[in-house]
Amino acid sequence: MSGDGREGGRRDDEVRGARRIPGPRGAVDDLDLETVERPVLPPPGGSAPEEAVPEQGVPEDEPEEEAGPGDETGPGDETGPWDAVPEVGAADEAEPEEALAGPGEPDEPAGPAPGPPHAVTASAPVLSHRVLKALLGAWALSACSAEETAAVEDHLTACAPCADEALRLRDAVGLLHTDGSLDLDPTLRTRVLDGCLGRRPARVPIPEWATAYDAETARLDALLRDIGDSDWHAPVRLRWFEDERAVTRRTTVAGVIGHLMAVDGLVSAALGLDDPLAGAGAAGGTEAPGGAEVPLSPTRRTETYWAATYPPATRAVREPWRALTHELIRTTSLAGRNVAERSVSYGEFALPLQDALLERAFECWVHGTDIAEAVDYPYKPPSAAHLHRMIDLAARMLPAALAGRRSAGLAGPAKELVAPGEPGRSVHLEVEGHGGGDWYIALDSPAAVGSPDRAVAQVALDGVEFCQLVAGHISPVEAAAGQEGDREAIRDVLFASASLSRL
Repeated sequence: MSGDGREGGRRDDEVRGARRIPGPRGAVDDLDLETVERPVLPPPGGSAPEEAVPEQGVPEDEPEEEAGPGDETGPGDETGPWDAVPEVGAADEAEPEEALAGPGEPDEPAGPAPGPPHAVTASAPVLSHRVLKALLGAWALSACSAEETAAVEDHLTACAPCADEALRLRDAVGLLHTDGSLDLDPTLRTRVLDGCLGRRPARVPIPEWATAYDAETARLDALLRDIGDSDWHAPVRLRWFEDERAVTRRTTVAGVIGHLMAVDGLVSAALGLDDPLAGAGAAGGTEAPGGAEVPLSPTRRTETYWAATYPPATRAVREPWRALTHELIRTTSLAGRNVAERSVSYGEFALPLQDALLERAFECWVHGTDIAEAVDYPYKPPSAAHLHRMIDLAARMLPAALAGRRSAGLAGPAKELVAPGEPGRSVHLEVEGHGGGDWYIALDSPAAVGSPDRAVAQVALDGVEFCQLVAGHISPVEAAAGQEGDREAIRDVLFASASLSRL
C-alpha cells in the first residue's frame, strides 16, 4: 500500500475484479465521480457476510500486525472501507460472490442511505440513480456498453423522470439524422418578419404589392452570398421565345445580375432615382457611352450594360444591385399610396409601378433559378401567395399580347367583337397546384371581359409550369397538361403566354 491508501498508485475504481464505470462523457462532464458511491468487495479468502461488511482495518481487540515494507502509512492516515480493500486473488475468483443488501435502494436520487454499502457483482453492475441519469445522453446516442444499456433501460422502467428525459434525448438525436433538405424554407423570412412586425409594427411598412419583390430579391441575394468567387464566372444560358422560336443567350452569373440591375433601372427612373446605366457602367467601373440616351427597351439596356462592362463583371456587381433593390423598396414605402399607379415605361409598353415591381419579382425568381441550375444550388419557387400574384399579372397581360400577335398575323382573327367592358369569347385558364386559381382570358379584344359563360375552351396547367411557359423556358406545345374545346383558341393563348418572355 502506498501512503494514500492505494496499492501501487492504482485508482480506487480500478481494483481488479470490480466493474469500472466509464468516465464522464461530454454531455455529463459536470458529474464528480469522487462523490459516487463505490462498491465494496469482500476480503480475500473469505465469503461475503450476509448482513453487513465490517471495517476492514485492524480490529480493536486484536493486536496490530507489524506492517510490511510495502504497507507503510503516514502518521495520522486512516483507512476507510474502500482504501483498505486488498487485491482480490485467484482464490477469490473461484468462490461465488454474494450481493450485499442495504437499507437504501441503489437508484435513489437522494444519494446513499446510511448503512453498509452495496456490493456489486462482476456480471451485473448496480449503478446509482445519479450515474444512470448521467448515462442517458450516451444511451440516446447508442454509445453505452451492453451492460450500461441494460442497466439504463431497466432503470427507465421504474423512474418516470428519467424516462421522460430519455424520450426527449432520443427525439433530439433523431434530428441529427434527418434526410430532409438543409436549405431554408423560402417562406421563413416572411414568417420571421411577420412575427417581428406583429410584436412591433413597422413605422413605415412595405406596401403589400411590393412584398413579392422584397422577398425574391432577398432570396436571390442569399443564393449569391453562398456561392464562391469562381461561381460568378459559371456559364448561364438565358432562354426566351422570339418570333415563334426559342432563343438562347449565354452569359455568366455576374452577367445575369447585371441584366437584372439594368432593367431595374427603369423602375428607379420612374421613381426619380439615379439610373444605373447613366454615367458609368456599374460593377466594371468603365464609363457608359458618353452623352448617349439611355435606352428604354430591357433588351437594349442589357446589351448596353454588357458592352460597357469590360472586363466582365465579377462578384463586385452584387453590392450595387442589392443597394438598388433596397433603395427601390425604401422609396416605394415612403412615397405613399398614389405611387402604386405611377407608370413605368418599358419602351414598347408600360406598366403601373405595382405591376412593374411584381414583374421584377418574377424576373428575380426566373433568373435565380437559371443561376441555381448553373452552380448546382437548390432553389424553390416563391410562396403560394406571391406566385399567385405573378400568375395573375401574366393572365391580365394575355389579352393585349393576343391582340399584338393578331395584328402581326400570328394569331387567328377575332370572331365576335364586343363593346369595351362587355363579356366576350374566353378561354378558361385553370392553373393547378402551388399558387393556382382560375382565370378567363378574353380572346377577341383586349378591352373585353373574360367570362365563364362565354368560355369556348379550357386549358389546365401546373402553376410553376405556366410560369416557365411565360418565361420562355418551355415551349407552348409541351406546356398544356389538359385541353378541351376550341383548339385554335387554346393555341393562341399558349403562344401568347410564351410571347410574354424576353431577355
